[in-house]
Amino acid sequence: MSSLDSYKTRLLEQAAQVGALKFGNFTLKSGRKSPYFFNAGLMSDGTILHTVAQAYAATLCAAASDDDTMVNPFSDFDILFGPAYKGISLAACTALVLASVYGRDVKFAYDRKEAKDHGEGGSVVGWPSGRNEKWRVVIVDDVMTTGLAASSAIKLVARQGGEVVGVVQLLDREEFSEIDEQGCKVSSVMKLESLLGGKGKVRSVLKMRDLVQWLEEKEAQGQTTEEEKRSLQAMREYRDTYGISSS
Repeated sequence: MSSLDSYKTRLLEQAAQVGALKFGNFTLKSGRKSPYFFNAGLMSDGTILHTVAQAYAATLCAAASDDDTMVNPFSDFDILFGPAYKGISLAACTALVLASVYGRDVKFAYDRKEAKDHGEGGSVVGWPSGRNEKWRVVIVDDVMTTGLAASSAIKLVARQGGEVVGVVQLLDREEFSEIDEQGCKVSSVMKLESLLGGKGKVRSVLKMRDLVQWLEEKEAQGQTTEEEKRSLQAMREYRDTYGISSS
């Protein structure tokens, strides 16, 4: 029996089935050679969208009940914001599950790549109007590589008069993106949390450690393919080279 949360196991299994999670040899934007790749854009049928939305919602609700942070940003927010394009469907489906399963009704908004000059106009869709209020926003991201998409969304939300209080991403690769002047390894998550003003403001549905554990449990049950066996060892080596601890 898996020790991973059931929604994580279900998500990993379905992601592998649709080809969103692949093992092999992939070149990332950073130039690193990675033994795995996660493409959220391939999660495009109703079954896996339902699964991923349940996973995001479960992660948000677990974060909301976390007492580790003095002021929990996930316990009280107004809007889920999905950066175009991948974040749009993820935020919409998650808002639906939060309401239907957890009884938590939040608004859903997203941006356009190009501003619209007719109709309601503007570059943001779904933003509440008619009330002069500083809306508290959680950004829904997929796989954070550089953190640029989330950083851009934070600036956009600020221009709308809102405040980003947290980010929830699909996968934390748990690797450093740079080394600072003190010689310390810094990840994209760490930089984003610094921008948001505190540790714990970026949460992840999955982490690299979950992928490794999932493969290890499959291997123990004799269910891994040859490609997965090779990738498991390669992922351990990759983690030794580029890994960074995260909570």
